[in-house]
Amino acid sequence: MEDSKTSDKLSEFLESGVYRLEDSNAVFIDPVRVLNRSYTRFRVSPSAYYSRSFDSKHAGQEARVSSNFRKRKRKEKKPQPLNDRERAADQRHQEVRPFLLKAHESLVRATELLEVVSNLKGNLCPSTSSPGAEQSLVELGRVWQAPLYEITLNFHPNDNAREDGGAPTIQYDEQRAFPVFNNLVVNETSEDVEAELLNSRYILPPESSFYMSDLGQIHNLIPAESDCGFNLIVIDPPWENGSARQKQRYSTLPNRYFLSLPVKQICHTDGALVALWVTNREKLRGFVEKELFPAWGVKYVATFFWLKVKADGSLISDLDLFHHRPYECLLLGLVHGKVTDSKQLSSTKPILLDNQIMLSIPGGYSRKPPIAGLLHEYAPRLQRGRCIELFAREMTAGWISWGNEPLHFQESINFMKT
Repeated sequence: MEDSKTSDKLSEFLESGVYRLEDSNAVFIDPVRVLNRSYTRFRVSPSAYYSRSFDSKHAGQEARVSSNFRKRKRKEKKPQPLNDRERAADQRHQEVRPFLLKAHESLVRATELLEVVSNLKGNLCPSTSSPGAEQSLVELGRVWQAPLYEITLNFHPNDNAREDGGAPTIQYDEQRAFPVFNNLVVNETSEDVEAELLNSRYILPPESSFYMSDLGQIHNLIPAESDCGFNLIVIDPPWENGSARQKQRYSTLPNRYFLSLPVKQICHTDGALVALWVTNREKLRGFVEKELFPAWGVKYVATFFWLKVKADGSLISDLDLFHHRPYECLLLGLVHGKVTDSKQLSSTKPILLDNQIMLSIPGGYSRKPPIAGLLHEYAPRLQRGRCIELFAREMTAGWISWGNEPLHFQESINFMKT
């Protein structure tokens, strides 16, 4: 009976990309499988998504050199007493540590799951899409010509065979061009759409849209009527941190800039669930709890954790490594609305369990696992509710993605055609 139950869970995982671990408040996520449930004609390429996790031998050697360097550095330094913030951060860590350990132990025991996960490396296929000319959407949006740039959406492609037996030509039933900056670009169809911007191609998931702008234009997201607002809001701010600055992967902003986000104004009149990604810096946690959430009108309710693992199930770093802990935090809060219908209130699932754990193999730098499906069950279930991600770097089917590079992971090089 137990073997049958495990096989059923594994079959469900192969279909959904989510595996609920036994004896713990945790789930394992395969982002590629989760994302591909939304696409129709394209598939997210595992080799592109997991490029950091299944890297070359050279990268492995580089990691070992870096690790040895850190070890030498630690040996040279004498242990210093913790300051007040460091002690507070360590206390937070000690409180959640048992939940993280239990979740990881549950993953290690899920041998059938780990066998599938470890084979991801062997099953990786190179992308069949050719990369376009490399361009920075952030830099493109800053030039004076930015209002003139258009993105072309190609709908319903038809492959027509050539009479001379050559490669088929692709024709589109319809093409539409939209201003790419400071404008809502929508794929209202139930299929993936190929889009072209200058010399690059992008894949837009079904029923998705993006609004590419800087922070100064975010107030354009405020709906004219509050009952057209959002009931689920995910925010992944470009917090200031040394790693992002050194690697120059994206521009960061001072914390005070995020106080101006019109979170409450874009919420649905009947309330919303807000999910905020934060780093493990104690100064940042204090800022969110004491200033940011109150400024947004958000009441904190729970913390989820993203625990990062390798393909063999081991953690990407030691759990107790002070400045490089293998997890990130997702703070959940509610914006209370004006719900008066008892039936509508009862349809909202309360967040009863704090310290829920999501485990997955990390993708590209700063890329978060797809958690839309996990959060939907906790958001107020409204007839006209909508979902949005702020500071998005990729798109989600059925969602609006706002930021200065929401197409970052939508480049065709990250996809395979089915």
